[in-house]
Amino acid sequence: MRKLFLTLFYSGLSPKAPGTVGSFVALILGLLLIQYIHETTLFLLAFLITAIAIKEIDKYEKEVGEHDSKEIVIDELAGMWIALSICGINEENFYIMGALAFIFFRVFDIWKPSIIGKIDKTVKGGWGVMGDDIIAGIAGGISATAVYTLLDKFLF
Repeated sequence: MRKLFLTLFYSGLSPKAPGTVGSFVALILGLLLIQYIHETTLFLLAFLITAIAIKEIDKYEKEVGEHDSKEIVIDELAGMWIALSICGINEENFYIMGALAFIFFRVFDIWKPSIIGKIDKTVKGGWGVMGDDIIAGIAGGISATAVYTLLDKFLF
């Protein structure tokens, strides 16, 4: 069960780009959920999953002896859902905002600028695995909002 959870239904076992595959699975699940629940509920679910994941990652890392294994992608789910929940997604901008949130979350998660990289390098255990993605989700959601606002003002 732990592996199913941490690999986000085994999407983290993808031989190529497991983080991107996991993020895409998280995007699809988030977009499905957001049609039935409020964005704040998705935000709270991301933090509930984070709390559970921190404990489970700590156990998993002790078992396998490796920090932040590439197959662990539950952190992508938390970050992606945070980005979706704060970007201002609605029926009118559903697809473009979903795409922007995904792109910006992945950019920040891969690039790891500033505090995101510092957390990734210095914080160990479950907090380290989840922490950088939480901040990348916040940065991704804010960036998606900013870009959509500019697009809406000048192009739409």
